[in-house]
Amino acid sequence: MPKRKPRRVALDLAGLSGREQLFRLSGAVKRDPAVERWLTDGTIELKAIAQQWFSKIRECGGDVRELIHDGCPVACVEDAAFAYVNTFKTHVNVGFFCGASLADPAGLLEGSGKRMRHAKLTPGREANVAALRALIAAAYADIKMRLDAERAANNA
Repeated sequence: MPKRKPRRVALDLAGLSGREQLFRLSGAVKRDPAVERWLTDGTIELKAIAQQWFSKIRECGGDVRELIHDGCPVACVEDAAFAYVNTFKTHVNVGFFCGASLADPAGLLEGSGKRMRHAKLTPGREANVAALRALIAAAYADIKMRLDAERAANNA
């Protein structure tokens, strides 16, 4: 019987060092006309929900930038993505690129990926406005903290 090669396992060096890679997108601007078009085209009921929540994301701070990525509006600080909205056939997702690390006492976040999570909003079903606003604020604060930590590590 031939000798089997040992299975290779990739190491997450960023994870071992305590730093995760940020999801970077180039080309984000203060107000992207493509985002405005996306928010106003399509099913009115779903786009109204997306508009409402993307406006809350925009209000996080003067340093929020936006662009279309993978067909939906994404918000960044500098070039680091932190939140997005997307519409589907019957619901809207408000998503967070580092959502797995956010505290979610109301249990709004769904998803099982390594980092991303989203809240699903359905027309006719009341959203937990306070909890979702808190998640948006937490995602914004989190990305700013990660960027600061990255700068500090690069300057050390």
